[in-house]
Amino acid sequence: MKKPTLYPLFIALIVFPFTTVAQPTIELETKVILNEALEIKIPKGFDIMAEELMELKYPSQRRPTLVYSNKSGGINVGFNLTLQKADQNIIEQYLGVFESSFKNAYPSAEWISAGIKIINGRKIGCLEMITPAMDTKIYNLIFFSDLNEKLLLCTFNCTEKDKNQWEEAAHEIMNSFLLK
Repeated sequence: MKKPTLYPLFIALIVFPFTTVAQPTIELETKVILNEALEIKIPKGFDIMAEELMELKYPSQRRPTLVYSNKSGGINVGFNLTLQKADQNIIEQYLGVFESSFKNAYPSAEWISAGIKIINGRKIGCLEMITPAMDTKIYNLIFFSDLNEKLLLCTFNCTEKDKNQWEEAAHEIMNSFLLK
C-alpha cells in the first residue's frame, strides 16, 4: 500500500499563512476644485457633503469649506482654504505648529508619520495619525500647502477599522495634489 505524501500539506502550511486577502481597489477620479485652482483625485462615487451634515460632523467654526464623502458620511476628503498667509517658504513652520497642536490636543494619538513631501513640484506638509473619537478611533491623513498665498488644509479620514482598505487610496489622493 502506498503511503500518503505529506508534501502538499506541508506546502499549504508554509505558504497560506503568508498570503493576504486582497483588498478591493478603491477607484479614484480626478476633480478640479476650489475655483479651478486645484486638481486632485477623489474616490469615485463620493459626493459633496450637504451643509447640514457638515454642521453635525464638524460643529466648530473651523469646519472644512468643501467635503467629499461616501454615502454614509463615514469616509471623508475635506478641503479648507484658510485666511492664514502661506507660501512655500513656511510650510515647515506650519508642520511644526500642527504637529505640536495635535500632540497637545490628542496626547493618546498613534502617530504614523509627519514630514514634508515634494508632490508635483510643491512642498506639502503631511501628518498621519490615528486619533481617539467618542466610540472609535479615526485614521487621519492631513496634508497642506499654499494656494494663492493662503494656507490650504486637506484631510482624509475614516475609522481605524477601514484604514487598511483606504490608506493606499488616501496617499494616492495626497500624491495627486496639483495646483492649476
